[in-house]
Amino acid sequence: MSRANRPRVVVVGAGFAGFEAARTLCRSVRDKAEVVLLNPTDYFLYLPLLPQVAAGILEPRRVTVSLPGALPRVRVVLGEADHVDLTERVVRYSGPEGETGELTYDRLVLAVGSVNKLLPVPGVAEYAHGFRGLPEALYLRDHVTRQIELAAADDSAVSRARTTFVVVGAGYTGTEVAAHGKLYTDALVRKQPGRERRPAPRWLLVDIAPRILPELDHRLSETAHRVLRGRGVDIRTGTSVTEATPRGVQLDDGEFVETRTLVWCVGVRPDPLVSEVGLPVERGRLRVDPRLGVPGHPEVFACGDAAAVPDLTRPGQCTPMTAQHASRQGRVAGHNVAASLGHGETRTYSHHDLGFLVDLGGVKAAANPLGVPLSGPLAGAVTRGYHLAAMPGNRVRVAADWILDAVLPRQGVQLGLVRSYTVPLDTASPELARVPGGPRKE
Repeated sequence: MSRANRPRVVVVGAGFAGFEAARTLCRSVRDKAEVVLLNPTDYFLYLPLLPQVAAGILEPRRVTVSLPGALPRVRVVLGEADHVDLTERVVRYSGPEGETGELTYDRLVLAVGSVNKLLPVPGVAEYAHGFRGLPEALYLRDHVTRQIELAAADDSAVSRARTTFVVVGAGYTGTEVAAHGKLYTDALVRKQPGRERRPAPRWLLVDIAPRILPELDHRLSETAHRVLRGRGVDIRTGTSVTEATPRGVQLDDGEFVETRTLVWCVGVRPDPLVSEVGLPVERGRLRVDPRLGVPGHPEVFACGDAAAVPDLTRPGQCTPMTAQHASRQGRVAGHNVAASLGHGETRTYSHHDLGFLVDLGGVKAAANPLGVPLSGPLAGAVTRGYHLAAMPGNRVRVAADWILDAVLPRQGVQLGLVRSYTVPLDTASPELARVPGGPRKE
């Protein structure tokens, strides 16, 4: 078969699902098909280590893996998918410099992932920031550092507000952000003169659920709760935010917390593109069969957060939106797309959770690998070992940064590269920083 006559497979999105789908597919079909990966950035982001970027432990490039480098047989196209025409089999996209383009396909894999979940709370869209992309992590690191430095030069009541940080949402992300953030701000304050006369930085972790990490085993929740309480994190369960203002946040228990930092980690929602394709969805996720195919469209597959995948281990339910499921679904999707082109056999997706890991910073973590509950340094070692094994690249660099962080003081500097207005909470593309006057996808 000539290269011109090869079928084309377009994979939209290079998160856990899209990256694994493209990698599995190109290994299965070799040069018998053209694999095109459409993504806004030229890297795969290892999202679980993003809190360590915000806390100054890891440099940003450590949690990114070059797509051209890791997928040498895949053609990477930079752009954001705007529209999918199922009749013409075309994906239209916007490029990084405002240009437009389109990709025809013989097979399509939708793996566009998820974005920040919004709630109708006044002021949140204006004054809160999410935590789904590298720009948001870099902004948070700069912002937190700046607040500590400004507070050190100001003896007024405003300094207390600057050293108060509110994280809303006590799931994986919110718990890890609060855990790492408290260690980071304490380290910054220790370097300042006159620190003994100043109150310690205050971190609030707020969630409407009755406990933190409500989706996990209660033993993991208790471990995380104990570690955060020991560090001085103010945990407010059964509590929600009713309004956000430039001066702070109003809680539903009547307390107004003065702060200049509101981190929104209440969860995620599927990328809006999924609902715009014109196919049946379930809670914003594309309905697929256990082989990750879209009923009625044998040329279309979906996986990861974009897909409502039937959970064969829990009949009647869909798989949760986790990296563990997304990466494994990506591999199954890659195999099944290859099978639809005559290479191999189709597979159904079935996966039992292998356990969960929550990095609490320092040497602490909460983990239950294969159902065995762990805490303390042992859980920390298991958690970091898992992340090194799961990352598709940069393992040596990540391990080197961890070693340096253990023996050297952390670098608390603000670079000013990402400003507040470039990382709006209500964007559908958290992987990109927005510039005034530039193209914006809502």
